[in-house]
Amino acid sequence: MKTLKIMGLSSIIFMLFAAASLTSVAYGEDWTPRKPIEFVIMAGPGGGADKMARLMQTIVEKHDLSPRPLIPVNKAGGSGAEALVYLKEKTGDDYVIMVTLNSFYTTPIRQPALGIDITTFTPIARMAEDTFLLWVNKDSGVTKVDEFVTKAKEMGNDWQMAGTGRAQEDELLTRFLNQTYGLTMTYVPFKGGGDVAKQLAGNHVNSTVNNPSEALGFYEAGTVVPLASFTPERLPLFPDTPTFKELGVDHSYYMQRSVVGTPGMSPEAAAFYRDVFKKVYDSAEWQEYMKTKSLQGAFITGDALMEYWIRQRAQHEELLSDLGDM
Repeated sequence: MKTLKIMGLSSIIFMLFAAASLTSVAYGEDWTPRKPIEFVIMAGPGGGADKMARLMQTIVEKHDLSPRPLIPVNKAGGSGAEALVYLKEKTGDDYVIMVTLNSFYTTPIRQPALGIDITTFTPIARMAEDTFLLWVNKDSGVTKVDEFVTKAKEMGNDWQMAGTGRAQEDELLTRFLNQTYGLTMTYVPFKGGGDVAKQLAGNHVNSTVNNPSEALGFYEAGTVVPLASFTPERLPLFPDTPTFKELGVDHSYYMQRSVVGTPGMSPEAAAFYRDVFKKVYDSAEWQEYMKTKSLQGAFITGDALMEYWIRQRAQHEELLSDLGDM
């Protein structure tokens, strides 16, 4: 009888040690994913965020940086609200990460009912800051900003500026141009930057403020023309295109290209993803992509990335307030 009791106790102790060992493997220093990772993109297909995410997925697979694949999933609804709410609902899930843009700030500000606090998300990596240019179709005959202003004033509300989403990056820049130059352009939203670029290339709208990566193919084909960049200095990819600062309007604007984790993600999983995306950032493929798409900015992670988010959120609160959207 005693022997049976001792054997039963030994079995229990063994099972406890085995469970502890499994927990250590799953959430210890050597945590690695055991199933595919959902890679949420808070924008539609074909835009800058989508292209960036799919390139990073390719780099991770090429260099075997994760034992399980990243699976891109576009969630563009509600100017990123769909993606933000989805990640919030996945609190504590180590298998969901997301590519963000500046709607990461603007959508929670404009839609407080969502209950989104960006400081609860897990900071993994800022991979770059994207740039913006003002574009027109080559058939418009416009080659300079002053010509753009003259023609847009003549057309009034009939001049259409296409952009991604509502009250996020593209619309903020459209409102800025309207206020600065006394224009009344109509802003027309689409789900992603790829659609926006196609609308201009097809002459369905009059202008855009696309990122270089979104308009580059049409630019190289000679279909669209860059008029000026929203950067302090000229972009190497567009050496003949002036900055708005050169033209007397000192306004620069960038879009974050970051990767975030769910609220409550385990520290071990967060460390794994930070290591993966630091290797992606350092890869020859990513560095070449940054160069050829006019992306800027150093790799930021952890507390520094959280501080960056807080600063950017404050700046967007001020910008939205100045433009009358709060």
